[in-house]
Amino acid sequence: QKFKTRVIRKCVNPEWNEDLTLSVVDPTIPVKLTVYDHDTFSKDDKMGEAEFSIIPFLEALKMRLNGLPSGTAISRIQPGRQNCLSEESCIVWSEGQVVQDLCLRLRNVERGEVEIRLQWTDIPGARGLSTTASS
Repeated sequence: QKFKTRVIRKCVNPEWNEDLTLSVVDPTIPVKLTVYDHDTFSKDDKMGEAEFSIIPFLEALKMRLNGLPSGTAISRIQPGRQNCLSEESCIVWSEGQVVQDLCLRLRNVERGEVEIRLQWTDIPGARGLSTTASS
C-alpha cells in the first residue's frame, strides 16, 4: 500500500494532521515512511525515510484492556538499532482506546524527524485483530 499526504507549501516544519488507514496483512513487516520535498518544475527530492514495527502495538491491543484510567501506560519501546525511534515510545490507554505516539528519526538525511500516532480502527467486513495478528 502506498499513501501520499497533501503538500504543505513554504514550511520547514510542516504539520499534516491527516488520518491514513492502513490494512495490516502481515504485521511482521515494518511500516515504512519516505519523506519528499515538493518541487514544482522538477522531480521531488527524497528527504529521508523511517520504519517502525507495529507488533508491540498489536500485542497491546490483544490484551483487550477496558476500564483503565486514561493515560495509563501499557508498554514502552526504547530507541535502538532495530528501530528509528528518536525517543521512548509509550503505548497508552487513552479515552477508551489503545494509542501509540512515535517520534521517528529519518534515515539517509542529515537530520529530521516525523511524529505519528497509531490507533486501531475496525473496518466493517475486514478480518479482525484476532485473525490478522495471530501467530
